[in-house]
Amino acid sequence: MFTNYFMWNKHFVSAAGDTTAVNGKGFRMQFAAQETDTPRGRLGWEEIMRLPAGELDQHSFLPVRIYGQAAEMFSALAREVADLIKRRNAEGERTVLILPVGPIRHHAELVEITNRERISWRNVVCFNMDEWMTWECRLLPLDHKWSFQGFMRRNLFARIDEDLRPLEENLHFPTPANMSAYSDMIRAAGQPDLCYAGFGYSGHIANNEPPQSRWWNITLDEMRRSRTRILALNDETLIAFAHRTSGGDTKAIPPMAVTIGMEDVLSSKRLLLISDGGPWKQHSLRVLLMHEPTVLYPCTLAQEHSNCEVWVDEKTAKPPVGSLESQE
Repeated sequence: MFTNYFMWNKHFVSAAGDTTAVNGKGFRMQFAAQETDTPRGRLGWEEIMRLPAGELDQHSFLPVRIYGQAAEMFSALAREVADLIKRRNAEGERTVLILPVGPIRHHAELVEITNRERISWRNVVCFNMDEWMTWECRLLPLDHKWSFQGFMRRNLFARIDEDLRPLEENLHFPTPANMSAYSDMIRAAGQPDLCYAGFGYSGHIANNEPPQSRWWNITLDEMRRSRTRILALNDETLIAFAHRTSGGDTKAIPPMAVTIGMEDVLSSKRLLLISDGGPWKQHSLRVLLMHEPTVLYPCTLAQEHSNCEVWVDEKTAKPPVGSLESQE
């Protein structure tokens, strides 16, 4: 079971210092829905980073579930997706999902639940949120180890029993060819019922990387309104993936991506941001929860969503405080 489910405040304070109401309901550990309209100040950077995990509830601007074990978190995610599809099927309505390639550890259990409980995905519309590409912005072959579309087809959709699988016409993947229309395709399908995703070391959701140039920039509002587009992965993202997957060889990681925008992410009825990244994500988690919305960490825009939750394991919730001795 998760150890905490924190109350959050319905207000965030913008960079200009104004306070904007965010509609939503929070839950304490007793799961009693409560609202709060009391504006709350923000901590400074060092205070955010030093704050014990047990005190996040006093300062977080988003609700957080902290799970004792990552496996429990991914089981809960599998159950949430399955129950959503089951409920929408019972209502005679289609389910619209925005899906990432990461988190992925729930896929096996989601497939097992789907096949065992005979949950049909025939009326589920799936939009993958991003796709990596070569430096020339060419798509990778579906059998390439870094093809997001190929991974989803092999590891999720193809493992669902054939009579339960989503229809081919309901599977959508962003490409350079459909980039200009992709965000409109999401809107045409109806408001997404659920978007779930990880959040990156540099604060990206999908591949909405913060701009890194001394010569050009974008405003927070432009990031908020961003739609499907092509961009380069930031150095931090390349290094993070290379460290974890290719022994530090950054040249093994495709450097370009086509990604949905933050406007698409924030359009969903429900937004789940999930990580078991441990030390890699400890500082990003705290920025996501407590820093004012900033283009330097696009994930902070999730504070403006009316139904967003953040799920992490205990290792990720720990303060990112270390020393030379901690490396021994």
